[in-house]
Amino acid sequence: MIKEIRFMNWKSFSDAKVYIDPLNVLIGTNASGKSNIIDGIAFLNSAVQGRNLQAALDGESGSFLDGSIGAIRGGAEYAALFPGDQFTLEAVIQGEKTIEYRYSITVRTKPHVEVIAELLIKIMHKGKKPKEINLFSAYRNNEDSEYSSPIIPTFVNNGQGKPVRKDLKNFISVISQLKNHETIPEVSAAIQLVTENLEEIFILDPIPSLMRDYKPFAQHLSRNAANLAGMIAALPESKKLNFESQLTRCVSGLAEGEIVRVWTEPVGKFKKDAMLYCEEKWGRTGTTTAIDARGMSDGTLRFLGILTALLTRPSGSLIVIEEVDNGLHPSRAKLLLKTMIEIGTERKIDILITTHNSALMDELGAEMIPFIQVVHRDAEDGTSKITLLEDIKSLPKLLAHGSVGELSTKGEIERSLSLNGGLSNEK
Repeated sequence: MIKEIRFMNWKSFSDAKVYIDPLNVLIGTNASGKSNIIDGIAFLNSAVQGRNLQAALDGESGSFLDGSIGAIRGGAEYAALFPGDQFTLEAVIQGEKTIEYRYSITVRTKPHVEVIAELLIKIMHKGKKPKEINLFSAYRNNEDSEYSSPIIPTFVNNGQGKPVRKDLKNFISVISQLKNHETIPEVSAAIQLVTENLEEIFILDPIPSLMRDYKPFAQHLSRNAANLAGMIAALPESKKLNFESQLTRCVSGLAEGEIVRVWTEPVGKFKKDAMLYCEEKWGRTGTTTAIDARGMSDGTLRFLGILTALLTRPSGSLIVIEEVDNGLHPSRAKLLLKTMIEIGTERKIDILITTHNSALMDELGAEMIPFIQVVHRDAEDGTSKITLLEDIKSLPKLLAHGSVGELSTKGEIERSLSLNGGLSNEK
């Protein structure tokens, strides 16, 4: 599983880390850098899949409607911290027991987008000092005679002390190319593990307006959850009934009226399109009302999209959701949080969310404080920082005057961080 992701000269960040645990909560004011974190994770996900790096930053026509990753906000022009023209993203992946892998990619954005460095290190935590093994490294600089060529020299560990050089393309990630090259088992296994973990990142942004129409059958949930009805309807009948039952149990207390059933039905002449329905029960008489997705609230559709992602993503993957509670009433924050924790724990899925909702922050409780990370701007240079909430020196004093939600609403957390000496320690 992914342990941490580091952002160096990425957008508004000079150097910062996000730590990944079963449930991770990013809080912070508008324009603090939370969206930039998600953009960086999205870029990593695209890069390891072998996507053209220019397209990964600037997007491709038609990508938004089919739910795939479109342009990174600001594209290549704003990807590197101003006034620079290159950035580095790094991920640490947990291997077996005491083994970790550190993968990093450095990209230059001008005059065109290209890889200028890429590295995969195996870290073995045995004894007092960790042992590191370079599995592959790729690099170029402005002085290279091959600077204007579309290749990047890559040196791959061959287990015999002298790395083997491979000349690879510099407009897609090196690690995605090495998956198709013959390497020693140690290198091959590491590449497989790292790419699987980063490829399985799922950045979910349910868009209710795209979920309301009839949708064709689909095998996987799209990133905007637009094909929710088609994905559920395409399941084998026995799995479909069980899945719809799970959705119903989780969503039953969301609306004012009790939701007693959620289901999909195939429609059309060839029965290859589908619509999403739900049934609500009202009053002592048990009057029921059935509606389709066109009549469902934004909050209900987003909640169903989140549930479906949690129930269908592979075990060990990471789901990232920006403004997770968007469209939900504050009184439903507890239900949302409880559902994410229960399903995430049961299915061994890590979840990274951003929120501005004080009600959700309050529902987290004291036991979740170690997993809340505050994104904020440096008072001197304006770069974005990421600070563990528990590392704020004055946190005990702040909590004596209000909950995390109240402190966030009043801006007390950011105010404390802006003061000199606001941290008890830096990580």
